[in-house]
Amino acid sequence: MKPPHRRQFLHLAAGAAALPAASRIARAQAYPTRQVTIVVPFAAGGPTDTIARIMAEGMRASLGQPVIVENVAGASGSIGVGRVARAAPDGYTLSIGHWSTHVLNGATYALSYDLLKDFEPVSLITTNPQLIVSNNSVPAKDLRELIAWLKANPDKASVGTAGAGSTQHVAGTFFQNAIGTRFQFVPYRGGAPVMQDLLAGQIDLTFDQAANSLPQVRAGRIRAYAVTAKARLNSAPDIPTTDEAGLPGFYISVWHGLWLPARTPKDVIAKVNTAAVNALANPNVRARLADLGQEIPPRDQQTPEALSSYQKAEIDKWWPIIKAANIKGE
Repeated sequence: MKPPHRRQFLHLAAGAAALPAASRIARAQAYPTRQVTIVVPFAAGGPTDTIARIMAEGMRASLGQPVIVENVAGASGSIGVGRVARAAPDGYTLSIGHWSTHVLNGATYALSYDLLKDFEPVSLITTNPQLIVSNNSVPAKDLRELIAWLKANPDKASVGTAGAGSTQHVAGTFFQNAIGTRFQFVPYRGGAPVMQDLLAGQIDLTFDQAANSLPQVRAGRIRAYAVTAKARLNSAPDIPTTDEAGLPGFYISVWHGLWLPARTPKDVIAKVNTAAVNALANPNVRARLADLGQEIPPRDQQTPEALSSYQKAEIDKWWPIIKAANIKGE
């Protein structure tokens, strides 16, 4: 048999070399061809799980495949987040997390993954500022009076937290630094027992997600002093911001986002982002998230680049505060 002509040989070789690239493009165009999983790093029934299930339902139409939720709880969310860090970068395993799992944990735990290098940001999906709340027996009627009362009684007031390194603990530390006094932290095994003891008058204050506290505030069982954001909540327009209440610049938000494993193809990231953006534009999804007290960020803040910038800015803000206070995860 006559050997192939040199030009023909080069043509065949070039075609073979192009196959992997063409194959990658075809895969990206075909994605997804099977079910997509959102890993929730907490037990079923909590705020993150609920948000994940709402988003999964909303993203299904755009992706054209089932989107399921898998709960992988433990170690303040680091087990579930770690699973996604080690998953194949093919777009089929998503991480949903928030301020604690994708910012605070990096300063309070020795993680097996890097929060920035091991993930591809997809979209910021919700923000949920905290409320500064007290039991009704605390004498202060507004934030200025609360700050004055705390300063007049250093180390006497008690602040409930969901444990060392929790959002309440970090927020309380930030508050101490901002007002220049100290109080006692009382750790619990979660947010629910913190609220139980606040209602019972066993502790004076806590810093809680608006979604958790608003029902108790509306019922008159606890007092809200301010929302830790630049704007008032749509769901509670009568509660002033910290800027308005006398503590300017005191902002804390337990925001949620979506991430994929590092090295996921850009085309796949774009498809998942489009699915998330479409879900957040859906009136039913928006109404369900609003019922949870969640605020949906503007469209220009729902890009992968915006989440990347925001996450980095939050790390730069919070890690020095946590490390200066020597806060360690339990």
